[in-house]
Amino acid sequence: MSAPGATGAAVPGAAPVLRLTDVVKTFPGVRALDGVQLEVNEGEVHCLLGQNGAGKSTLIKVLAGVHHADSGEISWLGEPFAPATPQAAMRAGIATIYQELDLVDDLSVAENAFLGHEESRFGFTRRRSSAAKTRQILARLGHPEIPARRLVKHLPAAGKQIVSMARALSHDARLIVMDEPSAVLAHDEVANLFRIIRELTAQGIAVIYISHRLAEIREIGDRVTVLKDGRTTAANLPARTTPTRELVGKMTGRSIEYVFPPRRPRDETEPILVVAGLTRHGEFADATLAVAPGEIVGIAGLVGSGRSELLETIFGARRPDSGTVTMDGRRVTGVGGAVARGIGMAPEERKSQALLLDEPVYKNMTLASFSGFAHGGFTDTRDERAAALKTADLLELRPRDVDRPVRTLSGGNQQKVVVGRWLLGGTKLLLLDEPTRGVDVGARAELYQVIRGLAEDGVAVLLVSSEVPEVLGLADRVLVMREGRLIHEAPADELDEDTVLDLVMAGSLLEGEPA
Repeated sequence: MSAPGATGAAVPGAAPVLRLTDVVKTFPGVRALDGVQLEVNEGEVHCLLGQNGAGKSTLIKVLAGVHHADSGEISWLGEPFAPATPQAAMRAGIATIYQELDLVDDLSVAENAFLGHEESRFGFTRRRSSAAKTRQILARLGHPEIPARRLVKHLPAAGKQIVSMARALSHDARLIVMDEPSAVLAHDEVANLFRIIRELTAQGIAVIYISHRLAEIREIGDRVTVLKDGRTTAANLPARTTPTRELVGKMTGRSIEYVFPPRRPRDETEPILVVAGLTRHGEFADATLAVAPGEIVGIAGLVGSGRSELLETIFGARRPDSGTVTMDGRRVTGVGGAVARGIGMAPEERKSQALLLDEPVYKNMTLASFSGFAHGGFTDTRDERAAALKTADLLELRPRDVDRPVRTLSGGNQQKVVVGRWLLGGTKLLLLDEPTRGVDVGARAELYQVIRGLAEDGVAVLLVSSEVPEVLGLADRVLVMREGRLIHEAPADELDEDTVLDLVMAGSLLEGEPA
């Protein structure tokens, strides 16, 4: 197998378990896979890179038996492979852990682990046996403390991911596909995920690892395959030594991962948002900050530091125990009051918290300004579409089709729809929680342009991000948050990535200086 840029070498002594040759998959009007090449060896972590829309999701769904290739060859363990259903792929030994975990919250850990292939005798489910085997698998994964009978809904995000891995191992998987597995994990949880992956590969299990975070690829990967526009642009590149410039270039045609629009001089103005002593017990304490019109303020902090909870409290979605939020000098309480004062929010979980996935783009865009399109008790959908089209043009939404279900858009374009909703609503302050999570490199740069453009038009922006380069490159001023407290504040151009990471993870540098 070869592809442009195929300069890497296979892992020494490892045998291929999966090989794709010239695989094609076409949907109406779209050639999602256009001659894809991929080879995965036993016991390796093979990283799959590419922008949203590059074909990664379609490829893993072909492997998982959700879609069927139109042409090309797939070889699994040396035999032709074309699973008719996801169950057939599982039985063959290929397990897929999707970014949005397909677990049943109201079932136990053991019931989820053996879902679809429950142990039974004389027509009765053998729950005790399933629980015992689940405990063995959890111990193998290094998590014997997770109770097999606990309901999944009571587990944190990291625990749910372990349950998804347990389900894969309950099928004796030889290959596990992981789609953005670290997206919802804190730093220490990512380290534990990598430990588990290394133990799995030491047992000969192969892993296909999909991530937008190139630092993770360096740490956990063996080889890299890159997709662009449904084609393999590079195959078998060594994960640890291939230059970032080359990887990003293969994905986008550009040579840098973060492309930030230039900062422009801004007139000093009075703050439009003032947060004073805001506290929610157990989440964050004594948060005090201000944001002026046209200013971008970034909050850097780890998952669990209280940053998302702080944004949601400013928006009125959580009730504070003490402290105040004022907008234009007027007190804000509740979501309705926040929206009335001109505050909009794009939450971290856009699919579950911000979008009506089966509704068209235009209805999602007009959600916050719906009353403005109502006349005599009826909605003027023509006006809705026209306004949505104007916003779609402004945000360079692709495809420019406001009638298609928002579910069919890539992650970056879904995020544009959420931002566009607040543009239609005349927003004065935009709260952004992980604005580029799950967004590819190309769409990320476009979102940066949109956010900077909003600020230049006078919109105040308060954003939270796990990506420290993103906070430093996009914000005018940075607040560092750790364990529920804002511990440091400085202009973005006076900070560097090492200092911010040290502050959010250990706090030894600049500790004790006023925030």
